[in-house]
Formats: sequence, structure tokens, C-alpha cells
Amino acid sequence: MSIKVSIAKLIAKVGGPFSKFGPGSGKSFAGILFTKIAGVDGVLELSKDLDIGSVILTGTNGKTTTTTLLVKLLSTDTQIRSSFESNTINAIASAFIQQDGDLGVFEYGIRNIKYGVPDTVQRVVDPIGVVYTTISQEHTQVAGVKNPFEDYYKAKRLLSQAMTRGVIVTNADDPRTALIGLDKEKDVTINYYGIESEGIEDLNGEDIACPKCGELLTYSKHFLNHRGIYECSCGFKRPKLNVKLTDIELGQDSWKLTIDGDLFNYTLSKNVKFNFEITVPPFGFHNIYNTLASIAAYATFTPKVENIESTVKGVFNSLDMSFIPPGRFEVVDIGGKFVGLGQGDNGDAARINAMFMNQYVDGPLEFIYTTPEEDEEEIFEDHFEVVKSMNPAHVIVVPGRKSIDKAREYYEIMKKEYPDAEFYPLSYDEMDVRIEKLTELARNSSYDYVIMTGCGEEQAMWERIKRKLIDD
Repeated sequence: MSIKVSIAKLIAKVGGPFSKFGPGSGKSFAGILFTKIAGVDGVLELSKDLDIGSVILTGTNGKTTTTTLLVKLLSTDTQIRSSFESNTINAIASAFIQQDGDLGVFEYGIRNIKYGVPDTVQRVVDPIGVVYTTISQEHTQVAGVKNPFEDYYKAKRLLSQAMTRGVIVTNADDPRTALIGLDKEKDVTINYYGIESEGIEDLNGEDIACPKCGELLTYSKHFLNHRGIYECSCGFKRPKLNVKLTDIELGQDSWKLTIDGDLFNYTLSKNVKFNFEITVPPFGFHNIYNTLASIAAYATFTPKVENIESTVKGVFNSLDMSFIPPGRFEVVDIGGKFVGLGQGDNGDAARINAMFMNQYVDGPLEFIYTTPEEDEEEIFEDHFEVVKSMNPAHVIVVPGRKSIDKAREYYEIMKKEYPDAEFYPLSYDEMDVRIEKLTELARNSSYDYVIMTGCGEEQAMWERIKRKLIDD
């Protein structure tokens, strides 16, 4: 390392642990110190410390869960450095500085090019792998500025666009992530994952425009929202799968999944094949994709390919719901009342939450909806479709972001469909009051089934409400 980088790393390593005594920054503090001294380009020298290299995971939904599962899998075979729920290069730099390991696994959320700097991240981290979960409409406003979906999609693409080595692991069932892989096949290896099972019926998802030509795609089957089997008149279609779900048995207490794989392992530079059955908790259909993504990424980057079947079975056959990150959608039973709550910042996430909740609903339902912000009308439209799909007996609307006036506008639109809907103008700046009221609304609901989802603080608010419902 250069002297400048070595000094910056030493200062960051010594100063990083003290971040817990001050406000903000948290796990990223060591990285902030480092980049202040050595600059962002200094991260490239840190990245060379890893004997195998770094893998970055991104997408709209499933990033944290997939990263969590991948860390569980890879940790059985090698020592890794990791970071979760990160939108900054500083978190990755902190992991480089404060942890040991030959392989890095980093979640990286990207909402736009300016703040996400995906091209810079790709250049200085120099990943051997990028893993894509799914891409759909998310926050259309970043730092007070509307961020068109085209720019959001471009930012995701930039994370792997300049790769000249390694492997992209991507969801073939999502046309947007599939195109990212197809466009990079000439530069790097692509391992595609998806579903290829006759046992899964069409789930009445969403038709979207072809990401290549803009015409409406033709779907022969929908698996989840816009994920499925599709093709376009321009010739674009779902690519051949390297890792796939070939069979599924759904039980009340467990699900059996049959996974088939034939892919390229980067670490050993050879193809590997596998076929096995795993047993998982009934964790929702969306987690099938997180499972496939993590297995595909694990099989791609593990240095011990002989362990693939035993490791995957060991992790998944003993899995419990604690692997769900804090604040994500969960259903809790409070005295015979089932309350489902968690983040649903975009239409896909909200649909997934609704699908998960529907496993428990056996009677009239109340929907407590937390709204998006100004300039996020597209997200509201997607959310409203989800609300209507649940056929709620009663609706409550609460601002999920800062603008109470915009939340009221959304409420007035919903009131035309649900005349007895209620509106609570809770302030985003008084989070304790908001949490107390939302907890009270769920606990005191006259309905046995309550779903609370939409926008809000991505972890803290939902986790605190859940804890209050369980503990109080």
C-alpha cells in the first residue's frame, strides 16, 4: 500500500471503534475517516487485501435477506468480510479495514447515480461478482429531487457495466435484471437463476414493458409481480437458467424445494452441477427468490465446491424466521389477533407483504396504510392496487413520509373507494408519537386481521411497533 493509504487505514482502524460513543455514522465511521484522508480512490488499494475478491449484492427487494443467507453459506467455507443495508462506499471501506477474510460480501442499495455512485463503487471495489435480486419502482424522490425510474435502472446497471472479469449472478425471471446479464455476456460469465416448475401456477402478476425495446412483454406465466416467463417481438426473452427451482411441496409447517444447478464457479474456474432437496419454513413465496439468489451466488463463489450440497442443506434445513432482518414484514399473533407489519416502499414489496399476510387471513381485514411522499404518485398507484387486492373491510391512512398534505391527498383518493376510511395526520418529526399511535391502532383494532405497510423508516419504526405489540 502507499504511505498515504497505510496511514489512513491505521487512523481509521484506531478511530473506528469510538464511533459507538457519538451520534450517526455508526458502522461506516472507519470508512468515513479513511476516505477523508486517503480519498475514495484509496479504497481500491484496500480491496486488494482480499485473496478471492468482493461480491456486491443489489436490487430493489430482497437485498438484505439474500445477503444474510449468502453470508451464512459462505462463512462455512471461508472467512469473509461483510456489510449490510449500505448505501455508501464508506460501509464497504469499514469492512475492509475492521474485518478479516479472503472474500467480501457487501449489500449495496442504489437509488440514484449521484448519491449511489455505482460506477465509482465498481471501479474502486473492483468486484469479482455482482448479484441482482429484482428491479422495480422504488423511491422516486431522492434528497428532495424526483428520480425517474430510467435513471434508477441505469444506476443499478452501472454497478456491473464496466466489469471485465468475474461473474454476474442475476434473476432471469425479472426482465430488467435478465437484460443486464444478457448485455454483459460478451465480457463476463453470467449465472442466471429462476423458477422452472410445473407445480407453480400462474400468480396473475404484472405485465411490463420490454426493457430492450419498450413494447409490452408477452408472459406465458407469472411467478411474482413482473417476474415470470416472458418474451418480446424484438427477440428478447427469458435466458436459460443455471440455477432453478424445479419442484415445490407446500406444507403448513414446512416447504420442500428441489434445486437444480449447472453453473460456473469463479474461484476454481470450473463448471459445477448439483441437484438436491431442501426443507425451509413456510416463509413466503418471495423468499424462494432470495433462496435461489443466495444459493446461486454461493455456488458461484465458494472455494469448496464439494461442500455445496451439504452446506446448503445444513443452512436451510435448520433455518428459522430469525433470519429475516429486523423491521422487515412479519406477522405477529397478539392474543389471537394477527397483525402483519413491515416496510413496503414500492409496489413489489407491498404485493409481497400482502401475499405473505394472505396466508393468515380468514376473515374481515383492516388495512393501515402508510403513504409515500410528494412526487411519488406512481408508488401510490401501485400501493392502491395492493390495498384493493386485499379487499379490506376498513382502511386507515397515515403519512409514511414527511408531507402530511400529500398524504391527505392520497387519502382523499382512497376515500372514494372506501368512504369510511380514516386519516390520522401523524407527524414524521414526532416519531415516538407516530409509533405509539400506530401500535394503538393495531392493538385496539376491532378486526382479527390487520396489515400495516407502506412507506416509513426502513427498519426502526416497524421494529419498534412490532416489539411494542409483542412486549406491552
